[in-house]
Amino acid sequence: MTDFADSRPRPMVPALQRIYMPFNTIAETALRVIAGGLLVTHGYGKILDPFGAVGMVEGLGFYPGLFWSPLLAATEFFGGILIAVGLFTRPAAFAAMIVLLVTVYFHGVVRGEGFGGAEKSILWTAIFLFFAVRGSNSQSVDAKLGKQI
Repeated sequence: MTDFADSRPRPMVPALQRIYMPFNTIAETALRVIAGGLLVTHGYGKILDPFGAVGMVEGLGFYPGLFWSPLLAATEFFGGILIAVGLFTRPAAFAAMIVLLVTVYFHGVVRGEGFGGAEKSILWTAIFLFFAVRGSNSQSVDAKLGKQI
């Protein structure tokens, strides 16, 4: 079996590896917690009024809006909490990634804003794609439970 850790490029200045290595886990954990926390704050208004986005989701072609609007609210709010604490990280990040892909379409195509309007959504999609593929790290509830999906 191949050890992917050995295939990483080494720093041009080998002495810097001692500086970078301890921060790998910290940086990844910070990205996960911040991304999940921001998703929670984005979904907070929607969770307070789960049917408030019915018109918007139906305008994007998601019928019935009475189903999709609360699902959107739950994905953003509860999914953000799960991502932040690192519990069921992969499925929560995958669901968030799908939501963000829809926002890429919404801003880039529906509103006609092109790349400039969709670039933040593209960045967020990439962040959640990373966690959907990578899962959580040793600083997560998944790791403490000893299981990941």
